[in-house]
Amino acid sequence: MYLIYNLWKEPASTKFSYQELTDQGKDPSVNITQDLVEESEEERFDDMSSRGLKLPLCELSRLEEIAELVASSLPSPFRRKKLAQALENEGYVKKLLELYHVCEDLENIEGLHHLYEIIKGIFLLDRTALFEVIFSEECIMDVIGCLEYDPTLSQPRKHREFLTKTAKFKEVITISDPKIKQKIYQTYRVQYIQDVVLPTLSVVEDNMLSTLNSFIFSNKVEIVGKLQEDENFLTDLFAQLTDEATDEEKRQELVNFLKEFCAFSQKIQPRNRDAFFKTLLNMGILPTLEVILGMDDTQVRSAATDILSYLVEYSPSIVREFVMQEAQQNNDDILLIKLIIEHMICDTDPELGGAVQLMGLLQTLVDPENMLTTANKTEKTEFLGFFYKHCMHVLTAPLLANTTEDKPSKDDFQTAQLPAHVLELLTFCVEHHTCHIKNYIINKDILRRVLVLMASKHAFLALCAMPPF
Repeated sequence: MYLIYNLWKEPASTKFSYQELTDQGKDPSVNITQDLVEESEEERFDDMSSRGLKLPLCELSRLEEIAELVASSLPSPFRRKKLAQALENEGYVKKLLELYHVCEDLENIEGLHHLYEIIKGIFLLDRTALFEVIFSEECIMDVIGCLEYDPTLSQPRKHREFLTKTAKFKEVITISDPKIKQKIYQTYRVQYIQDVVLPTLSVVEDNMLSTLNSFIFSNKVEIVGKLQEDENFLTDLFAQLTDEATDEEKRQELVNFLKEFCAFSQKIQPRNRDAFFKTLLNMGILPTLEVILGMDDTQVRSAATDILSYLVEYSPSIVREFVMQEAQQNNDDILLIKLIIEHMICDTDPELGGAVQLMGLLQTLVDPENMLTTANKTEKTEFLGFFYKHCMHVLTAPLLANTTEDKPSKDDFQTAQLPAHVLELLTFCVEHHTCHIKNYIINKDILRRVLVLMASKHAFLALCAMPPF
């Protein structure tokens, strides 16, 4: 288990719809008056009770009573609040965890089952102050231990064994700040509790965990922010990615970490996302990706393609600007955009999954709808002029190579798929590029070559040859 890698997962939705309410047999438009009366009675009780809720003594003999109190409090927001305050004020959770150790030592299964119900109920209280206690380094493994004893199962689960013996953390890049390391450990364990340990919850219960989702999300934002600020961390990451001395396994770990790092950025606030990508761009992520895409390792290239997709989605204009600046400085044969096209037309996957992804990425880059226009220049004119001069011949090469006769030279299924994807992209160009694509079709005799594909035995390819022309 890589440190940080694979931590990020979008929190579950906390939306609660009218349909869900009616599906449970309760129309929210009915008995509103009664609900208000009941709530007002509880509020009056709150005014009368200055001491708040009194919890039973935290003793083995009272565990069943405590479990019943927690269960009876959950349906009412008022009682949940009072119970949570009592648990927070009396340090009750730590006392419960002490009883957990006693029960395990005595093999008191009944007591452990009660503790499972109690701890599950504490989660459903969904209070930040309680989460800070149960997710602390001191308590979190004991909390997981309590949740192993689900009374509906014949045998306890082995979550602690998995976390301590199977899920080994591996630092892809050394993290110097011990607080960030601890935050990463905590976040992984809390995510594990949410995804694996907690039982399948009902719609109502699931919607009671919004604070838990926020807790995990806030942790991830803090981790990304701290790592983003650590220039040594990012510098070391990019240096190792491009270093020829880095072995294949290590490079796979590094690029997968960077991929997950970027994936989480999609879920943070726009202001934080802008800062995140600007940091990566300033650190040289695009030249780094260009080096990685030129490597032979298909897994590394696939992850690099995913990272590039995030960058293109964030700002296609920045990627286009990099490509054109690169063309002025470097050899025309090693342009980033040419690497994209070459990997697209050389995809060895029988289903051409990578080619489809790359085609989507390329389509975004040549889409005039997302190009900028300023007083001094028009991105559409500059970039499309560059693309048709330096890149279009690479894109159409497989189509031209297979249409030298009156019918396709090769007409097997996989060979037919690639021209179909190329034609799909050319269709997009016809619809959006007007003069550029018109001149290219006329000058390169593309129309006659496309008509040859209509003689293919594959109906999908013959049909693809029809729409654009």
